Amino acid sequence: MPTIERSVMERKRVSGSQYVYDILRNEILELTLPPGSPIDEVRLAKRFEVSRTPVREALVKLASDGLVETLPNRASLVSGIDTLNLRSFYDALVLMYRVTTRLAAQHHSPEDLIAIRAHQSEFEQAVEREDALAMIATNRAFHIAIAEAGRNAYFLGLFTKLMDDGRRILRVYYGSYEDRLPKRFVDEHKAMIEAIESRDLQKADDLAAVHAEQIVTQIQSLMSRRSDLDIAL
Repeated sequence: MPTIERSVMERKRVSGSQYVYDILRNEILELTLPPGSPIDEVRLAKRFEVSRTPVREALVKLASDGLVETLPNRASLVSGIDTLNLRSFYDALVLMYRVTTRLAAQHHSPEDLIAIRAHQSEFEQAVEREDALAMIATNRAFHIAIAEAGRNAYFLGLFTKLMDDGRRILRVYYGSYEDRLPKRFVDEHKAMIEAIESRDLQKADDLAAVHAEQIVTQIQSLMSRRSDLDIAL
């Protein structure tokens, strides 16, 4: 096969893989595909009008994101959410919010503040659009930028994993507000930026604790009110 023709086919294959990945990822994060849902490569190939190769590549990428699980018999399903260990997850999340924000106040550079503010601006726009998936992505980027400013690779790695593991939980959180997030949560981000910029370590720590704990409290309250939620997760 001529090199140019092979190159065109490769681009189409990669494009098809990305297309399948983007749609499935959104459906998993939106909980349209609930945890534990089986994934049929043949049906997906027919649905997206592609061969099974880009579907497999998309599933491999989703597996690396922790959103899809491949079983020993090579079947795939949407990864579950470990509801039994949510208390441990909440404790670790609150701690990492506090530690990373406190360290950012101590170690940040001017360039870090530029990046943090840019992500905050994107988060505000997502809130205004009531775009839950964009809120999840931009909120993650905002807090990861803060963690990067803290200059501790170990904390950054743990916090990144926690944020990624909690994406579907955060979707439930935003859904509890019908995707109309109260303005006070945007203001909390701004207050955290101000504390970081002024290098007020204790204030940064306190603000991060309040910010994280209200997320945990809201989700726990939602779960206690909705008996079907644990089943859905």
